[in-house]
Amino acid sequence: MPRPIQATIHTEALRHNLERVREAAPDARTWAVVKANAYGHGIERVFEGLRGADGFALLDLEEAQRVRALGWRGPILLLEGVFELRDLELCSRLGLWHTVHCDEQIDMLATHKTNVPHRVFLKMNSGMNRLGFTPLRYRAAWTRLNALPQVDEISLITHFSDADGARGVTAQMAVFAAVTQDLPGERSLSNSAAILRHSLPATGVHPPPDVYVASDWVRPGIVIYGSAPDFPENSAASWRLQPGMTLASKIIATQDLATGASVGYGSNFVAEQPMRIGVVACGYADGYPRACPTGTPILVNGVRTRTLGRVSMDMLAVDLTPVAGAGFGSEVTLWGRAANGSLLGIDEVAQAAGTVGYELMCALAPRVPVLVTD
Repeated sequence: MPRPIQATIHTEALRHNLERVREAAPDARTWAVVKANAYGHGIERVFEGLRGADGFALLDLEEAQRVRALGWRGPILLLEGVFELRDLELCSRLGLWHTVHCDEQIDMLATHKTNVPHRVFLKMNSGMNRLGFTPLRYRAAWTRLNALPQVDEISLITHFSDADGARGVTAQMAVFAAVTQDLPGERSLSNSAAILRHSLPATGVHPPPDVYVASDWVRPGIVIYGSAPDFPENSAASWRLQPGMTLASKIIATQDLATGASVGYGSNFVAEQPMRIGVVACGYADGYPRACPTGTPILVNGVRTRTLGRVSMDMLAVDLTPVAGAGFGSEVTLWGRAANGSLLGIDEVAQAAGTVGYELMCALAPRVPVLVTD
């Protein structure tokens, strides 16, 4: 039989999370962000769960072709725009909308020969300092784009650096509003954190914030996959999100440790008393973080326990003390939903590893089989 590890993509959970976005931003249209192969979930695997979105936002032409091949005829947005002139030909052929964030992309449009003008999203660098025109140069870029026959409609877009924390969106919103107040075009502002924390939600866990972000288009990413964008201040459960992915395996061996016995490479866990441990068929070659220390939460038969010692390439150890009757073949949930309904948020595991849920999702290894289910 195959090695007992499997990831499960929960289609109904994706639908639920998308609906949570609509509750939080009921007046906006929704881009389902499926960059990085749908945050490691697989574009083809998540499509049914997310096809209720108004459009798909992603990074590259190959991903756009895959979405079109699935039968999607609605809007697709290239979040980083084109990288070279010939990319515009495929944008025309596939009917892609694309971000414009630098002079070079305007230059490409100016030399592009097309019968169908492009829908573009002009990006402002309102404080993130990654992509976009500075506020001082933004209107000149808009004027130049607006004069091109290759350009049809211009939408306005920016990205928040601190929507998930105490700094919030106030400063960036003030910059964006001041520069764009009399410019026509739809706005796309809110990422996952801004949607949940700074929209006018139908329901929510926060008191009304000082600044509300009004977007014509919102861009949920991590939230539609069931991770909290502002963890640990809030968890996925407190935002009423459901895990889009479960990573599960089984115990393939048990060991009885005497006091003073160690576990794993480096012997950095030493038993302080006699105990029973399980060995799980999952390691860093499957995408589970090697950095997870002793004490990282994990579920065995749906019961919360902890990892022990270093994570190996193909295995890790768990404490079976809290799990009566666990042994060979027992279910292990690395993150997600156990068979008995118990949940382990991916954000908790990521926090133990000193990283974020985004990285764990994207790091799922190709050797792990994936099942798609409702």
